[in-house]
Amino acid sequence: MEITNVAGTAEAAFQAAQERFRVAAQENNEDFETVFQSALGMVNETNDLHNQAKSAMIQFALGESDNTHDLLIAQSKANVALQYTVAVKDKLIEGYREIMQMQI
Repeated sequence: MEITNVAGTAEAAFQAAQERFRVAAQENNEDFETVFQSALGMVNETNDLHNQAKSAMIQFALGESDNTHDLLIAQSKANVALQYTVAVKDKLIEGYREIMQMQI
């Protein structure tokens, strides 16, 4: 059984999610509204994962939970989701800037 570190697993999950988003946008020839709604859904999912991680941390701090494994998983999921959301936001801003710099 091969054991990998959490950062490597998080990076792999981040890359897989990024590829799924890119392929879905290209294959389905989705319009801007659909892609935008998908990005908003991603923000809501990121917020939910952050709240779950915060709740797990509070439960652990209060002694209601002894399982550090679940706490680490919740925090890692929230971290990966946040990194992915920030990466998508950065690409959207980059695309917007390129469009604004185009000469007509």
